[in-house]
Amino acid sequence: MRFPGGFLWGVATSGHQTEGGNDTSDTWFAENVSPTIFRERSGPACDAFHRWREDLDLVAGMGLSAYRFSVEWARVEPVEGEFSEAALAHYAAIVERCHELGLAPVVTFNHMTNPHWFAMRGGWLDPGSAELFARYCGVLMDRIGDSIAYAITLNEPNLPRLLSWIPVPEQVRELERATLEGASKAAGVERYRLDNVVLAEELGAMEDGRAAAHVAARAVIKARRPDLPVGLSLAVVDDQAVGDPTIRDRKRSEVYGRWLRLVSGDDFVGVQNYERARYDADGPLPPPPGAAVNQMGSDIYPPSLGNAVRYVHGEAGVPVFVTEHGMATDDDTHRAAFLEPALSGLSDAIADGVPVLGYLHWTLLDNFEWVFGYDLRLGLVEVDRETFARTPKPSAAEYARIVSAVASR
Repeated sequence: MRFPGGFLWGVATSGHQTEGGNDTSDTWFAENVSPTIFRERSGPACDAFHRWREDLDLVAGMGLSAYRFSVEWARVEPVEGEFSEAALAHYAAIVERCHELGLAPVVTFNHMTNPHWFAMRGGWLDPGSAELFARYCGVLMDRIGDSIAYAITLNEPNLPRLLSWIPVPEQVRELERATLEGASKAAGVERYRLDNVVLAEELGAMEDGRAAAHVAARAVIKARRPDLPVGLSLAVVDDQAVGDPTIRDRKRSEVYGRWLRLVSGDDFVGVQNYERARYDADGPLPPPPGAAVNQMGSDIYPPSLGNAVRYVHGEAGVPVFVTEHGMATDDDTHRAAFLEPALSGLSDAIADGVPVLGYLHWTLLDNFEWVFGYDLRLGLVEVDRETFARTPKPSAAEYARIVSAVASR
């Protein structure tokens, strides 16, 4: 495997999933209504809000060069129009420590959670949502914009559309609707809306709001620092056609089309890949007989990363940054064995001319995985749910070994 000079190696995390106590956010509110689609509450999560220094030491100890984290809008602007100096100072300290450890700070301005007050306005359905988001981005840029390496406006704005292609029992869809209805009633508003629980009839309008927010945020960020690379990240499955490509191509058009056109004006596009999906003329196919599967039920298929990167660059025409890639498994031997062949496929894509800026593994810690609670294990480091003690897994050592070997070539 060979990677270009300046290639970034790191891990990706998100605020709500690791920090804990994010009680001014919409997701926290929805976790605590009844009924709720969330299997359990995030609660203290990994206590990363207090233990972030320890986590950064773990990243540096693996010999990595980049750290992706998200700033929680709900902490920075807990009340509409009121910005928390303490929260801004907290995130500024993380950026400063990244530099001290030689880690490039890759900052996500919004990782699927919003302030409670924003959700009460209808979230991205609100006509003023893009302007409100851009205002927050401007405040954040004024505080840390000069010190960050990459800016990611939105995390996976295409995810609800992607999830609409996954067959789920009708009672799950009904529970999603009941969650939003319960949250709306508890908040005393007509429509309380989240990023990661979206009604089918509102998919298009939510995407319109997110797309407008990205454009507005990009303008604000560039106005303050024209040289800062700006993009967004997309959830990208390696969609494969078995025979007739009609259904595969329709999925690609619906799930990725508008976003790949939108990012053609960006400095890069983040690719977040975990799996492949196969389709024939009749629809989705199950994993091949006898294939090892991850906790999401997909077959473990290392070439999916390289294939996803090739597809996205071919459509968008801008550099790619692998902002997430990993595996949900409680058997770490699968994760450790998966890394080298996946990265080899990425190296091949680069050799074929695809410009790739870096690779960020999802994720550093076993954390809160949204509606699945803490059941899914994607971390390189295990976290004790009671003491919050961090214990690196063998896959962390394997990742460090690969990065060291590549760097020495």
